[in-house]
Amino acid sequence: MTGFFQLINGKFGVSTEIHRNLSLVNIQIGLYVFFTFNPTEVRQTMTRIPLPTSIETAPVAAQPLLEGVKKMLGSVPNLFRITANSPAALEGYLGLNTALANGSLAAQTRERIALAVAQINGCQYCLAAHTYLGTNVAKLSEAEIAANRAGKSHDAKADAAVRFAVKLVGERGHVGDADIAALKSAGYSEAEIVEIVAHVALNTLTNYLNSALDTPIDFPVVSAKVA
Repeated sequence: MTGFFQLINGKFGVSTEIHRNLSLVNIQIGLYVFFTFNPTEVRQTMTRIPLPTSIETAPVAAQPLLEGVKKMLGSVPNLFRITANSPAALEGYLGLNTALANGSLAAQTRERIALAVAQINGCQYCLAAHTYLGTNVAKLSEAEIAANRAGKSHDAKADAAVRFAVKLVGERGHVGDADIAALKSAGYSEAEIVEIVAHVALNTLTNYLNSALDTPIDFPVVSAKVA
């Protein structure tokens, strides 16, 4: 899930520029949680480490960060709550989110990569979230989402990025000259190539966090198998 804050004088704040340039994955969680669920409280669920039930029960250093999330989205999704157990990890995640949200890579391509990586890593939380976001925010078709989860795309240029992302995960980063050349041939700049790698890393982080800690899914659950 890609970013929505910028670091201002050591604190996360919402800038006018970020408001103007909210990416497809910036607003998605807020749209879903606030307008669909708009929960008054977090239900007690079994997780492997504590899931703060409110901003006030999170570690003190994480509370300003969670307030920033709530200000932007209207609620605090479980991913942010569970990551708040480490204020440093939450700050790092939000910081990289912000930077990449203002990068060069197209927002729909970022969403496609998120779907592909979540499928490979078997993250049920992220599959649920990005299937919802892909459908309702990125406006990807059902067929495209299925293709993305299968490691490809019906869009020729995006297909190169998704296939590269899949290979990057499978080879643990050890891709070859031909793989980079394929991205360049598809029309990706050096900046976009770096960002594809960064988005794979960012999505792997959230996949691992949610799977390892058993984050409760607060999006419509989807099948682990590609239709």
